[in-house]
Amino acid sequence: MTKKLIIVTGGLGFIGSNLIELLLKRNYYVVNIDKVSYSSNFYNTKEFKDNKRYKFIKCDINSKKVESIFNKHKPIGIFNLAAETHVDRSIDGPKIFITSNILGVFNILEIFKKYYKKNLRSKLIHISTDEVYGDILTGRSDENYSYRPSSPYAASKASSDHLVSSYVRTYGIPAIITNCSNNYGPKQHPEKLIPKLIHNIISNKKLPIYGKGTNSREWIYVKDHCEALIKIFEKGKIGNFYNIGSNKNKTNLEICKGLINIGKKNIKIGTNVKIEFVKDRPGHDIRYALNSKKIIKELNWKPKKSFSQGMEATFNWYLNNLNYYTSLNTKNATKRVGLKK
Repeated sequence: MTKKLIIVTGGLGFIGSNLIELLLKRNYYVVNIDKVSYSSNFYNTKEFKDNKRYKFIKCDINSKKVESIFNKHKPIGIFNLAAETHVDRSIDGPKIFITSNILGVFNILEIFKKYYKKNLRSKLIHISTDEVYGDILTGRSDENYSYRPSSPYAASKASSDHLVSSYVRTYGIPAIITNCSNNYGPKQHPEKLIPKLIHNIISNKKLPIYGKGTNSREWIYVKDHCEALIKIFEKGKIGNFYNIGSNKNKTNLEICKGLINIGKKNIKIGTNVKIEFVKDRPGHDIRYALNSKKIIKELNWKPKKSFSQGMEATFNWYLNNLNYYTSLNTKNATKRVGLKK
């Protein structure tokens, strides 16, 4: 019987580490490829780092080393989550987003194009974002919606999606592309909204909110996203795009007020914990919203965790894992980036 081995790129990150945890529970073997950047964190893999079915390899997805890893471990699936992800950082310095999110994906595609011909059971799952669709002022974007990315980050992810799709069409590689809404949950770097607000509530600091806090995002609990990814790997149709979302939108201000209320139930809130409206992000999209009917209908998937349950679980995880914050460079968690110079 062939070993069920999966390669996850970017597995020291937020979604990648949660995905690996779930794959191991499903009795897959997992090789984690990660270049170990500022957002990588070995704290995210401490629960399973000694698991005999888990292996970590330090490697950039732009490296030729990826080919030897594929050939040695012979994965039946590759989940590509390695990416630069923070919009503000893409405004500060777009080049690394082009390098990782476009050229890195190109390198994986070139290697996988050769690899799958000798390993016909293998397939590539490329994980993308709802931000490729740009502002969705009304309604919800389905898989046929036009790409209109607003930030260098979103544009780099849109480019990678097009690259993967073109390799399916031109070279016949077995690949699937997923576009997910905003994730939240344990192990997320505190440069992102929810863990940053939780950090500041716990640390008695002001709560920075862009603009007037009216920007709306669709939120999904990370483990629900990971369940969807595995279902797409096991049952999804080659060459298809799948939106993954919760159909639940919240404004940034609603998120902030909700976390304050959760904080009040768990800790004594300090006097500095107040909402502070700050200068808006350049080119800030007003609203993202996905139509996820396709995955619900075709693959019988739906999110399990309600937003209130997920937010409680997330706050409690950070409260019970204060060492997570100390394992990071504090400047990466608290310094404002993304202002046009």
